[in-house]
Amino acid sequence: MKQVVYDLNFDDLKEYLEKNGIKAFHGKQIFKWLYEKRVKSFDLMSDLPIKLREKLEEDFIIPSLELVTKQVSSDGTTKYLFKLEDGALIESVLMVFDYGNSACLSTQVGCNMGCSFCASGLLKKQRNLSVGEIVLQVLQIQIYLDEKGERLGNLVLMGTGEPFDNYDNVMKALAIINHPFALEIGARHISISTCGLVPMIYRFADEGVQYNLAISLHASNDELRKELMPVAKAYSLKELFAAIKYYSEKNNRRITFEYLLLNDVNDQTKNADELKELLHGLNAYINLIPYNTVKEKDYSSSGERATLNFYDMLKKRGVAVTLRQKKGDDIDAACGQLRANYNKG
Repeated sequence: MKQVVYDLNFDDLKEYLEKNGIKAFHGKQIFKWLYEKRVKSFDLMSDLPIKLREKLEEDFIIPSLELVTKQVSSDGTTKYLFKLEDGALIESVLMVFDYGNSACLSTQVGCNMGCSFCASGLLKKQRNLSVGEIVLQVLQIQIYLDEKGERLGNLVLMGTGEPFDNYDNVMKALAIINHPFALEIGARHISISTCGLVPMIYRFADEGVQYNLAISLHASNDELRKELMPVAKAYSLKELFAAIKYYSEKNNRRITFEYLLLNDVNDQTKNADELKELLHGLNAYINLIPYNTVKEKDYSSSGERATLNFYDMLKKRGVAVTLRQKKGDDIDAACGQLRANYNKG
């Protein structure tokens, strides 16, 4: 059975070449054809020997993602619904900011984390995405940007799925995306978001990589977090913040805490006070996120006035805080929403 070529990182490719008695320098050529020139046929790799092209054709496939549908927001946000080889559907998002183009990637088909406010969990996890399926989302979006002469400069892994629940494939995919002979997106321009799988945060801390770590916090105390996020029943805030402090000491990297603002749920003075205590002494900041309403969920977004008021409360308490620009509000913006609505027919 042929292997998906995008599943191979650079070391895998060099090992394959060595096993087949092929000179290692061809690995750089192959990577550049795949990721810089973005060809979809081994025959087009014109500086490779014909026998090598035939061997690659014999052992590998170069798949594409099938675009099922897309939605384009008035603010330039584009949401893609892709079909995988087995018919599964995943979402990827292109967002346009002043600092450049950013893509939000999915890491699983569905999600089992069960956060009470999230559209991703409307369809339960079917499986993890392969290395190649993660890489292909980036490659496919870059191909669309090629038509406009633009480049993808930033990645966030906070689409459907929990990245640390698919740890090995995620880390291998990012090594390909970051590689200088591949898509060459800088490590400091890549953010991995986790809902708080404590053992994997420790493992990630020991990797020594420069990717940004983002924690989906969304609550300022254990009681509220358990209502919003089932993962909190497994790992308390005390356990979570012990892992975060370990990561911070090992890597000296600033940590992002994502905080969805839910009207009359987590946007009160008490919450601001508790957040101040949680973040005390950490090299971290809170990124306040306007909530994209999900009709199946009983939550609404804090209004503009309440949002700015909560932002001011945190600032006055000395908490480093940013307010994320709302994107894609006129389309199925919430993670998993486009897929869920499509499946409903």
